Amino acid sequence: QVQLVESGGGLVQAGGSLRVSCAASGRTSSSYAMGWFRQAPGKEREFVARISWSGRSTYYADSVKGRFTISRDNAKNTVYLQMNSLKPEDTAVYYCAADRSNVVATTPLGYDYWGQGTQVTVSS
Repeated sequence: QVQLVESGGGLVQAGGSLRVSCAASGRTSSSYAMGWFRQAPGKEREFVARISWSGRSTYYADSVKGRFTISRDNAKNTVYLQMNSLKPEDTAVYYCAADRSNVVATTPLGYDYWGQGTQVTVSS
């Protein structure tokens, strides 16, 4: 079992930056691939980024490529999402998720554990 707790969300102006974090607990949490998803009101949860357990491989949605960076510190059991050049359309609840498999997944069904989410609001 893996427990995930997100933090770092908040209100930021368009063009600004924000870093959200996801603290994982559980004996093997550092061996999981991790992903970030987001969900805006009235919309489906969508993939944002993914990082392999080693941190050597990363994947991004086209909408955030070049603006967001996913990273992890396995010694701290923490995954980060650095968000730069934020836009109002980035406003959503951001969720981190853990995946036990090595198959790259970009849909929510591919992940086994979820955090409770953290709100990110970008004002225009």
